[in-house]
Amino acid sequence: MAAMHPTHATVDRRALQRRVVRVLALGQVLGGLGVGATLALGALLVTEVSGSSAWSGMAATMNTLGAALLAAPLARLAQARGRRISLSTGAFTAMAGASVTIGAAVLSSFPVLLVGLALLGAGSALNLQSRFAATDLAPDDTRARDLSLVVWSTTIGAVLGPNLFEPGELIGRALGLPELTGGFVIALVAQALGALVYLTALRPDPLLLAVADGEAAGRDRPSSAGGLAVLRSSSPARRAVLTVALSHAVMVALMSMTPVHLTLQGASLSIVGLTVSLHVAGMYALAPVFGWLADRSGRRATILLGQSLFVASLVLSWSGSASPVLVTVSLVLLGLGWSASTVAGSTLVAEAVPPADRPKLQGVSDLFMNLAGATGGALAGPVLALVGFDGLSAALLVLVAVVVLAHRGGAGPAPAGPHRGDPRD
Repeated sequence: MAAMHPTHATVDRRALQRRVVRVLALGQVLGGLGVGATLALGALLVTEVSGSSAWSGMAATMNTLGAALLAAPLARLAQARGRRISLSTGAFTAMAGASVTIGAAVLSSFPVLLVGLALLGAGSALNLQSRFAATDLAPDDTRARDLSLVVWSTTIGAVLGPNLFEPGELIGRALGLPELTGGFVIALVAQALGALVYLTALRPDPLLLAVADGEAAGRDRPSSAGGLAVLRSSSPARRAVLTVALSHAVMVALMSMTPVHLTLQGASLSIVGLTVSLHVAGMYALAPVFGWLADRSGRRATILLGQSLFVASLVLSWSGSASPVLVTVSLVLLGLGWSASTVAGSTLVAEAVPPADRPKLQGVSDLFMNLAGATGGALAGPVLALVGFDGLSAALLVLVAVVVLAHRGGAGPAPAGPHRGDPRD
């Protein structure tokens, strides 16, 4: 890896960091467009192909499972070749997933559809890695802000994507494709453009440059320990990974069942798309606010705020499941809770180890995050069928309680910070 490091003596770190954040933001806009255009369509397409709403949770399950399985390989690729190669590879894989999904709909093949949705998980995996790429060269006191700006940039594509359901259907019909597949055509094109952005503009590579800085100073050399070993040795890292993983499970489980719940109540495709758009806006639009809060008030305080928003969301969806308006408000609060918890938790993950070892721990974090989401999505469908939407909301409160109790147990030894009252506490 050392042989591939860029020359770093003359690079303006601050100017480069600003450019890196801009490039990552553009990539996230395109990636968010691809994810947003297929987010709710996946559940509806699975229901259509399988013939049963009980399988609808498998859309989110396969997407998050695919992201989980691809997290470690993409992290290893980043460790060896840098963020540029890793992110563009993820985009190419997501393109393949969109193609397979369209083919599965043409063939009416449920197993092939699941494979396509799993490959589409690469889009989610590269979006997750992008937020960490924003921290490679970031200074300590603005790390959460830089991460949150990349998270925020997903808002544009992710909010616009669900509202492309009907235009996507027009594209699909023009191409002679089955119903509910036009959004996947949009996703394929968006991921292709994202890959082009990463390949051409992410130079010099921020991770390779950060590692080169550490090696030039005689520190931060890569350790031989794997990501799981790093996780076992650090209680703050374990709490951060737990927060991100369980928060994602809560979000995926409730969000993935909402389109099905609203459709069963007679809501139109446009209403479903609007609801998902508002939820995604909650996930991303206020991310910079939560990043600023995490830098100023502390990572743990921001996480606890996120969990409080989760409680409000779940209580509202439990008590107002018969009202589309209350369900929509609940989903906005769900997105806000995810945003606060994920921005602060991901920042803690990035700060747990030096740059040379970050991809390993980040890969493990993304693995657990997506496995938790896949589990939540898989269980949500049967729970919805057995006890209804309000019962699903009540069950998810248990996971929120776990995170709250973990963080009220204390922050543990804080890493050395740049100033008194380090926000990483």
